[in-house]
Amino acid sequence: MKILILQPYPTGFAPGQRFRYEQYLSILASNNYSITQKSFIGLKGWTIYHQQGLVLKKFFTILYGFIKRFALMFTLYKYDIVFIFREASPLGPPVFEWIIAKVWRKPIIYDFDDAIWLPNYSEANARFHRLKAYWKIQKIMKWSSYISAGNEYLANYAKQYNPNVMVIPTTIDTENHHNILCDQTKKPIVIGWTGTHSTMQYLDFLEPILIELEQKYTFEFHVISDKKPTLNIQSLKYIPWNKANEIKDLAKIQIGVMPLTQDQWAEGKCGFKGLQYMALEIASVMSPVGVNKKIIEDGENGYLVETEGEWFAVLEKLLTDDELRTKIGKAGKLTIEREYSVNANTHNYLRIMNEII
Repeated sequence: MKILILQPYPTGFAPGQRFRYEQYLSILASNNYSITQKSFIGLKGWTIYHQQGLVLKKFFTILYGFIKRFALMFTLYKYDIVFIFREASPLGPPVFEWIIAKVWRKPIIYDFDDAIWLPNYSEANARFHRLKAYWKIQKIMKWSSYISAGNEYLANYAKQYNPNVMVIPTTIDTENHHNILCDQTKKPIVIGWTGTHSTMQYLDFLEPILIELEQKYTFEFHVISDKKPTLNIQSLKYIPWNKANEIKDLAKIQIGVMPLTQDQWAEGKCGFKGLQYMALEIASVMSPVGVNKKIIEDGENGYLVETEGEWFAVLEKLLTDDELRTKIGKAGKLTIEREYSVNANTHNYLRIMNEII
């Protein structure tokens, strides 16, 4: 069986692609599936797409992406299944999806990991966000043969338009990637956060809490991201995200934080920060929003905290108790291996393929 994957970004760079399906490709290949990946944006476009300005370069990047997609439509006879992650093109109506489903009548597996039907965009691309045609997500779902959603909230939305929906969480490869552990005995203790600049605003909530903790304790606060944060925290250490070092950088963290606000967009998040922390036996502290409430059993494999007082109390407890951090971290890793690892979810992808066949 030949599968064509339509993805927004080049292979091996975007977290959504890497941890939703790319780490399953070798497994699919070993089960006699032939995989072809086609990105809308290439490597050169990836470097400029989320930067401020560069309007002309972005225009030609998008234009070239559309040209490649149109040319690809004439080769669909080669493929048995088309797998679409999020959308075939970042702007405009679902023309390519319509051609795939209605002209070529190819079965579509549609995979998504955010509430992408809601307007959400970076400041760098704010002026163009109306061109995204958020309404097209409903159409793509209706035309799909099967939908893979990152959590129950996303799945329930998809079921309004298609009964063939399966929840497949964003997963961790504990054998080949997230395969080292943090050292809970190391001093000073490191509290940490990882993510892209688009979610960095959630750290504003933690700023006064961390400043108060600094008055009593010595620790470092690591931020691993593609952009330096503007936080007035003495303990702050910015670590530019680097694919080659990402796991080693993460493993320096002993307490991982994931603050969120309660809104529709956050409900659609798949808890990936927390999953990464837990896979490395990092003690995880998360807001009780969306899928976090399913991942975390409060006080057992992590903590769910909401108010400033709760955040302060839990972080203080973890800062001062090495044994507690170790206990929580080990329980978190067991949760990952049991429910959120590649090994635990491989059968779901194979089941979808087999059902379509």
